Amino acid sequence: MSNIAIEFEHVSKQYRLGLVSTKTLSHDIRRFWITNVLGKEDPYLKIGETNDRASKGNSEYVWALRDIDFKVEQGDVVGIIGKNGAGKSTLLKLLSRVTGPTTGTIRAHGRIGSLLEVGTGFHGEMTGRENIFMNGAILGMTRAEIQSKLDEIIDFSGCERYIDTPVKRYSSGMTVRLGFAVAAFLDPEILVVDEVLAVGDAEFQKKAIGKMQDVSSGEGRTVLFVSHNMGSIRQLCKHGILLENGQMKVTGEINYVVDEYMKSTHIVDMPAFYDRPTIDPVKPFQMLHAEFQDENGQMRQTFSCDEDIILEMTFLVRERIPGIYGYFHFCRAADESPVWVSDSNDVIRNKLETLPFGESKVRIRFPKRTLAGGSYLAGLNFTSHFSTTGFNVESPMFFATIEVHDYKTDRADTRLGAYSTLLDWEFVK
Repeated sequence: MSNIAIEFEHVSKQYRLGLVSTKTLSHDIRRFWITNVLGKEDPYLKIGETNDRASKGNSEYVWALRDIDFKVEQGDVVGIIGKNGAGKSTLLKLLSRVTGPTTGTIRAHGRIGSLLEVGTGFHGEMTGRENIFMNGAILGMTRAEIQSKLDEIIDFSGCERYIDTPVKRYSSGMTVRLGFAVAAFLDPEILVVDEVLAVGDAEFQKKAIGKMQDVSSGEGRTVLFVSHNMGSIRQLCKHGILLENGQMKVTGEINYVVDEYMKSTHIVDMPAFYDRPTIDPVKPFQMLHAEFQDENGQMRQTFSCDEDIILEMTFLVRERIPGIYGYFHFCRAADESPVWVSDSNDVIRNKLETLPFGESKVRIRFPKRTLAGGSYLAGLNFTSHFSTTGFNVESPMFFATIEVHDYKTDRADTRLGAYSTLLDWEFVK
């Protein structure tokens, strides 16, 4: 028995800008005759343009999605990411059968529970309780099955006080809470969640992420999740799909896909070095230059996980600064979540106080197999326990590490998490 839950085979979706029809009666009649009577391909499919929302096109037809081809296994959690207008919501609407594909085939094995936008599937004049029963009936559940889940749904949503109030009086946050609870607790085999969770507060987002993890790992259900919060995407998803202008750009392990997305947004488009624009003639302590290097002293921005990474800094010291210290941090480029912090006092206290006058170099070595593959931001700052005389230095830098796949061994080199450390397994009799 196949364990494939979702399958897209060369799926495309074309829209006409402005009007629903082809604008003229002759075009509409021609399209009907060719597609329905002659059974041939729609002639207007050939003139569509790529869906780039930022540029003016020459055609009135655009491809919201073009040749989407992927499979999702049962129990997998897949994050769908991309810029606004990339086609993420269109893909979920196709899967949820809100609209149909222009070309291609979609197969989904099991009931689908969808939360595509605020208030999806809710009737404003009906109460929250009535909407729960209506949505359950749409999913094919009996009244008894819905009743058995009712208390859990209401409790999770946190809307008990308003459950017998018409939904039109709910705030957007309350509507999302109830909608997510209905979609998650009414036992769909496939849960489809668009970026509506951003409407909820922090407490509800945490509950929702935890519920989706339980649904996928504990109950074996499949989740497709769209979000612009890369932290939530990394936390929840195992695999990812990156869409760009309606086409699949990257697919694979979620950290790799998120890193590729961040590169495409130019958020991490920062150099791997720092040069002080001008030297201040009176400042007592200045960092003139900093760069990442390899073992040969060559400045690099991309490293293998099997290489040492060296951060070299050049300082100009004119006066002794009592209590001066520096700290360095790595954070993930995608969501700026902290990974590692180092302090100049870690091994030898007050080491920076002993720098000689004039120019000096300081190096920090990061041993190989410390950081896992991914894109990181690096930050440096220097201050003092005793002084606030304005010599602080803030110098953001960017560098990336990439994994090396060692095909000569059986070791798996691509690892999840922030670290890629190799540990020795000692066997004791």
